[in-house]
Amino acid sequence: MNPASAGFFIAAERVMTPARVGNTGSWRYDFTGNNHKEEEKMRNSTILCAAAAMMLAVIPIQGLAQYKNEYTVSTVLPAPFPWGEAAERWAELVDERSNGEINFKVYPNAELVSGNQTREFPALRSGVIDFAIGSTINWSPQVPELNLFSLPFLMPDYEAIDALTGGETGEMIFEAVRAKGVVPLAWGENGFRELSNSNGVIDEPSDLEGMKIRVVGSPLFEDTFNALGANPTQMSWADAKPALSTGAVDGQENPLSVFHIANIHEVGQTYLTRWHYMADPLIFAANRNIWASFSPEDQAMIKQAAVDAGLWEIEQSRAAVPSLRGAIEERGVTITELTDEQVAEFRDATTSVYEEWTPQIGAELVETAREAIANR
Repeated sequence: MNPASAGFFIAAERVMTPARVGNTGSWRYDFTGNNHKEEEKMRNSTILCAAAAMMLAVIPIQGLAQYKNEYTVSTVLPAPFPWGEAAERWAELVDERSNGEINFKVYPNAELVSGNQTREFPALRSGVIDFAIGSTINWSPQVPELNLFSLPFLMPDYEAIDALTGGETGEMIFEAVRAKGVVPLAWGENGFRELSNSNGVIDEPSDLEGMKIRVVGSPLFEDTFNALGANPTQMSWADAKPALSTGAVDGQENPLSVFHIANIHEVGQTYLTRWHYMADPLIFAANRNIWASFSPEDQAMIKQAAVDAGLWEIEQSRAAVPSLRGAIEERGVTITELTDEQVAEFRDATTSVYEEWTPQIGAELVETAREAIANR
């Protein structure tokens, strides 16, 4: 018998029995005399109580569950970087739409994984982190399909990015993320990564010959810069700024927002080439078990909040590019805009990267992406 049901039966028995036998604590009911009407009332009460117990016993556990007081949201960059602002916006929307019942707390700088960005996805999958807005670059070691976005010169413009994230390619990517045990919810954007250096203008592949370039910890990035004749060096950003300042490293690549907010011009980076060689979409995602703990209604609300926060962040980021460009130039940085013909030279110089990485990413996925871009 269900413990709750048993409890109701015991309570009912004690209500209906007016006499105790001896001092043993046992109970009985006297069915003699004029107690028949009272007996019938008590029996009806017992039946009602039992029915109530059964109803309570079959209520889904989810309906009785209490949500956590706080849900962690991991990001790499804080506000005022667009990445951090996207996380803050998501938390605000969830708080507003849940009437304060669901509380997201943002932890920037990969704080929940001691600053190690590449550990974020495993931590999200295992439940150390509840939610995250992650970089396709940082999550690519666990989800190889995410390397698609790092293929050099694949996406020439914003329309190309949208054609991928908003179409069949994006669905294939999300399915790959789901297959690795994480629930993808929406897209954000960290922007096109542009190239800066301290030596001079770069507008053709030969300008990179022998140049030491700081890159993120991805073999694909190393292969790209090796193909261009540069000397790529993997290092954390904490190590990169001193290395750039002393000239131990000549250049680096990052979105304009990062270049501006992090004051990269202060470490000798006075030349910047806008070559749009790759973009870094962001993924709003949830731990699978945490996601399952929410009601369908709250799942829909949280997902829509992620979609809305992502669209808001993408719009804000793209709209800010002209002003960012102007502000960077005002700091004395020489900005070079490549022509289509110049971009084609860089693309041709990196064909070996496609040959090496297409099998790892998935030939069908790469072909689907190329078709989407061609038909955008």
